[in-house]
Formats: sequence, C-alpha cells, structure tokens
Amino acid sequence: MTVWDELKARGLIAQVTDEEEIKEMVNNGKATFYIGFDPTADSLHVGHFMALCLMKRLQMAGNKPIALLGGGTGMIGDPSGRSDMRQMMTVETIQHNIDCFKKQMERFIDFSDGKALMVNNADWLMNLNYVEVLRDVGPHFSVNRMLSHECYKQRMERGLTFLEFNYMIMQSYDFYMLYQKYGCTMQFGGDDQWANMLGGTELIRRKLGKDAYAMTITLLLNSEGKKMGKTQSGAVWLDPEKTSPFDFYQYWRNVDDADVIKCMRLLTFLPLEEIDEMAKWEGSQLNKAKEILAYELTNLVHGEEEAKKAQEGARALFAGGADTAHMPTTELADEDFSEEGTIDLISMLVKAGMVPTRSEGRRAIEQGGVSIDGEKITDVKYTVAKDALTGEGVVLKKGKKKFNKVLAK
Repeated sequence: MTVWDELKARGLIAQVTDEEEIKEMVNNGKATFYIGFDPTADSLHVGHFMALCLMKRLQMAGNKPIALLGGGTGMIGDPSGRSDMRQMMTVETIQHNIDCFKKQMERFIDFSDGKALMVNNADWLMNLNYVEVLRDVGPHFSVNRMLSHECYKQRMERGLTFLEFNYMIMQSYDFYMLYQKYGCTMQFGGDDQWANMLGGTELIRRKLGKDAYAMTITLLLNSEGKKMGKTQSGAVWLDPEKTSPFDFYQYWRNVDDADVIKCMRLLTFLPLEEIDEMAKWEGSQLNKAKEILAYELTNLVHGEEEAKKAQEGARALFAGGADTAHMPTTELADEDFSEEGTIDLISMLVKAGMVPTRSEGRRAIEQGGVSIDGEKITDVKYTVAKDALTGEGVVLKKGKKKFNKVLAK
C-alpha cells in the first residue's frame, strides 16, 4: 500500500487541489509541505494532534515537513469557525506560547539534520510595509470572492472586523514566502482552512506563475458531528501540566463505541489490518479496543512510561481497587481551608479541575454524581476537615469515570 493509499484508507484526506500531483510527490518522498500553528494558548491540544500525526506519517515516508509558527498571524487571529473575534494577545504572550509549542512538536517531528524545519511567520510579516502590501498583494484578492467563503460568510451577520478580514491574505502570503524561501509547494491543514489555503495557491500562481497545492485533512468529529478534544472542564491539552497523562488516557478510554475505530485509523500508527480486525469486535471487546486506543495515543504524546502508569491506574480504578499511585493528584494549600480547618466539597471539585464552575459542582452533587472514598455525597454544604486529607488523602470521584486524589500539603 502506498503512502497516499494509506492516508485515504485511514480517512484522513478531505479535499485536494490536484490529487495526482500530490499523490506522486507524497508517494515518492519528494514533498516539502507546511502546516501552520497559531500560538493561541501555551499548549497544543487534541485539535493539533491530527496535524502532528500527519506530519509524522509523511516524514516517515521521506517527505519534508515545515512547522510554521504563527508569531505574525497570531497577532490577528483566524476567524475560521469562530462566532466572535479572538482575544488579542501581547507579543510576550505569543512568544511564550511559541516556546511551549516548540518543545511539544519535537516529540513528534524529527528536526535534526534538516529533515524538518520550524519557522516563524513573524520573520516576514512583522516588517511588511502596509502600502507596499496593498499594491503588491491586494490586486490579487477579490473581496466578492473572499466574502463568498464560509469562514467569512458565517460572520457577516454578527460582524466581521477589518482586522480579521486580513487573515486570509496573511496566510496566503505565508505560503507565497515559504514557496520562495524553502521550495515549499504544498500546504496541509484542517478542513476549515480550505479557503485560506486556496488563497495561497492562487497568489503563487498569479505572482510567480508556478503551481502550488493544498490538501485538507478530516476534522476530528465524533459520531454526533461535534469536534472532539473537549471535556466539561475544557480542552484536552498535550501539556501534562494542563491535562495529566492519566486524564489524557481516560479521555480516549471513554470515547463512544461509535468513535473508537475511527480514532484508531485517524490517530494511531497501528497497521490498518489490525484496526480492521478490531472493527469486527462487539460488546465488551470494544472496551479492549478503547484501552488500546488510549494506550497508543498516551504513548505517542507522553511516552511509554506514562502510558503504562495511566493504564495501570485506570485498570485499578475500574476494578474497584485502591491503587491510587497513578491517579491525578491535587494538593491543597493552607489558604484553601477555612479558619475552622475545613474545605467545602464544591471547592474541592473546582480545585481538582473536575468541574469548571461552582454551579457545575453544585449540580453534580445534587444529582448524586459525587463520592469521597466510595461514599456518595448529596449535601452541597458538605465539608472535609484538613486532618482527613493528610497522608494518603481521599479519592474524589465525579460520575463513573473521573477520579482525583485530593490531599493536604
């Protein structure tokens, strides 16, 4: 099976500009391609995970990836898929986020000996002359055509700022620069980036008279059509400080039955033959498939040791065991307790990151979904003494699958 055939069989490919040309280059390891990452937070998340896996797959086949960090475009913010304008970030915040991205990307991509490049579009975007850009690039973009694209159309009713309107032009200019500086002929990205990517291929054609290509990858959606990688507490991050390896493992261990095989195909590097066999599994066998999925992805992101710890911890909890060694842990400081030396249960849930707000915590308790050391608590005013949290602490559980060991420092 060729690289291209495998990408198709895994369901990774959404749209392409010239399938035969892209297939030829990718299969022969001749493609120099880029994927852009705007530093909107201090960690990559599950939404970026598919793009990183694609880069890794193609690099393993001899192709050269360029990870483009959006030090410049991050100053503007991509309106694609947004109902409102992104919060503007300071230069310092953007740089900090970029530094965080770099460390995480190196787990996936081999940047040694020129096998891949990591570049920052601030290097060319931040020094552009406004009037020169208007004259040089502006004539090649039709406002009518731009407004016909979904990424802008859906914002017209709520309001689209001129700031965001420029994002497509900036992303197109990135492709134009990467083509000239590094011989990059392809841009890959999420399916919601299609219009921005076409802008780049068109700018290269008009300015340089050359062909460039674009391919979008399938968005990671669950069986209900909603984006995956979100929990009640927020995004699932790749940074272990923001989403622990145990919680990361648990997220994938708990995906719906209808999504497990799709996630296997899109995200793991397991042979398709193995995955096709698992697709025949039913009932309790699907739990085994979910364990495999969770282990493989935790191993990819956090390494084998953390994946094993998370798996052991999860199995112990599912079996009703008392092994809490690998469970996510929250340490409470002196200031978390009242003058009487107690902390209320709602505060414990919030501190442990098990609910995003106090009102969510109150609701979970009232609905009987919270327990401490196996004992269900339905009193929203329930408090725990600091003395009870010394030593091994207590196991706080929300729902069937969320656990956290809480102890006093």
